[in-house]
Amino acid sequence: MGLEYYIIIGVFALLSWAVSNTLKKKFDKYSRLRLRNNMSGAEIAEKMLQDHGIYDVQVISTPGRLTDHYNPKNKTVNLSEAVYHERNAAAAAVAAHEVGHAVQHARAYKWLEMRSNLVPMVNISSQFSNYLIMFGIVLGATSNLGFWVLAGGVALLAMGTLFSLVTLPVEYDASNRALAWLEQKHMVTREELAGSKDALKWAARTYLVAALGSLATLAYWVLRLVAASNRRD
Repeated sequence: MGLEYYIIIGVFALLSWAVSNTLKKKFDKYSRLRLRNNMSGAEIAEKMLQDHGIYDVQVISTPGRLTDHYNPKNKTVNLSEAVYHERNAAAAAVAAHEVGHAVQHARAYKWLEMRSNLVPMVNISSQFSNYLIMFGIVLGATSNLGFWVLAGGVALLAMGTLFSLVTLPVEYDASNRALAWLEQKHMVTREELAGSKDALKWAARTYLVAALGSLATLAYWVLRLVAASNRRD
């Protein structure tokens, strides 16, 4: 692997750390902004589900911090313990965002369906792409088979990159649904809404950095693959 690869990895690792660190600070800040309506994250989530006519999704608490997610398989909105119990702008933002995914599921949002369909392939890609790429490089020094092994690894890596890119509209749309509902239903004050927007903006940036990093890494290996192909000709 060339120096360029390590530069790419280093740059995006640094960006990821910076965004994640800022995100934690934002959530700490808005966790101190108590909701005037005194509703917990769980109550916010349940109210948003009801307002969208969704009654087959359960809101449950899950251990950890920033472990919040929506599970389309068993239709559960999983809120971290702090979000589930707390009554602040950060909890409201996260709870509404996760319900946004439940609304996407109920409305058959095409990008969510595409991401769900990609999950099985991405699970394979995440396990084997790097091994195939490394094995392809080693074989390439002694065998023509190395090119095809490398190509297979790059193809799996491309699947992971596609998943990262498809995730972007899914996450941004869930946040837009959440913020629109919070505002339209007057669930939060202007100050609380501003805090919720800021928190979700930084949460979305974690996905953006991940997608850009995955795209840059894929571009590097595609160029390496093209170079290997030219050497074969």
